[in-house]
Amino acid sequence: MSRRLRIDVFFDFICPWCLIGKRQLEHAQVQFRSRHPDVQITTAWHGVQLLPQLPLEGEPFADFYRKRLGNADAMTMRQAQVQEAARAVGLNIDLSRIETMPNTADAHRLFARVNELGNPAQREMLLERMFAAYFQRRENLGNRETLLTIARSCGVDTDAVLDCLKGDATPFDASPGATSGVPSFQFDRRMTVIGAQPAQALLGAMNEALKESERERQPA
Repeated sequence: MSRRLRIDVFFDFICPWCLIGKRQLEHAQVQFRSRHPDVQITTAWHGVQLLPQLPLEGEPFADFYRKRLGNADAMTMRQAQVQEAARAVGLNIDLSRIETMPNTADAHRLFARVNELGNPAQREMLLERMFAAYFQRRENLGNRETLLTIARSCGVDTDAVLDCLKGDATPFDASPGATSGVPSFQFDRRMTVIGAQPAQALLGAMNEALKESERERQPA
C-alpha cells in the first residue's frame, strides 16, 4: 500500500513569515523524503487575505507599519527581525524598500484560478514569482496589469484569468479550514503548526501525522 502525506498551507503574499515558512517547509520536506522515500507528498496552498480592509490602491508601506506598530523605532526593529530570519533560510528581504502595502484580493483570486487550471509546476512558479514580485522586485500586487504580467511570465493564458481580477477590492473568500494566523501548516488535517517554525518542528509534525495515519490503517 502506497503511503501519502497531504500538507495544506495557508498564507498571504504580503506576509514575509509565509515566504520564510515556505523555505522552512522545503527544508523539512527534503529531510522527510530522505527518510521516507516511499511516501508521496501532496502540498496545497490556500490564500488568506490578511488585510481585506485596505483600499484597492493599497497604502504607503511605511505609513501602514508606523500606524500598526506605533512608531518608527518599532518598525525598524520588526524589519531587522524579519531580515535576520530571512537570511537564515537564504532569503534577502529588505522591507524598508517596499513602497506599497497592497490589497491582495485579486492576487489571491489569480492564484486560486491557476490552482484550478494549471499544473503543479506552474502553480509553484506563480507562487514563487508572486512572492518575488513583492519582496524582491517591489511590485504592487494590487495592480491588475502587474498581475497579468506576472501570470504571462509563468505561462498562464491571461484570457482564462481576466474575469477573476475584479479590480474593485472585493474581499477574497478564504478557503474552508483557514486559520486566523499565517503561515499555518496542516499535515493530513491531523497536526497543525502555526507560524514560520524551524524546519525541525515541521519535520516533527510530518512524522507524527504519518504515524497517526498508519495507526488508523492498522486492523483492530
